[in-house]
Amino acid sequence: MRIELENRLINLARGISELCKDLENSFIAYHLTKQIIRSSTSAALNYGEAQAAESKKDFAHKIGILLKELRETQISLRLLKNSVRDNEIELHHNLENECAQLVAIFHKTVITTRKNIKH
Repeated sequence: MRIELENRLINLARGISELCKDLENSFIAYHLTKQIIRSSTSAALNYGEAQAAESKKDFAHKIGILLKELRETQISLRLLKNSVRDNEIELHHNLENECAQLVAIFHKTVITTRKNIKH
């Protein structure tokens, strides 16, 4: 499961990078492209950091940061929707779905981890 999640986060970042190559040339697309690449790659990198956590509390903190980055990525995808060219609509839709699934997974992970720390 750990490797699968890591691969999904990496593939999300790769897919977003691919999508951003072909966006329309506008100020908003340029601005959001830089931001979404940072947030999506940060989510993948923070997952690696969480795997090396020194405690349950440290793990919960790092997964919480990962979740924030995924949520930022999710909103950026929504903002970019109007900048996506016709040939990339399916990719955009798939990335939105994958990001939503990952947000749900890591939201549950944060809740479960925090609950386990209290016990």
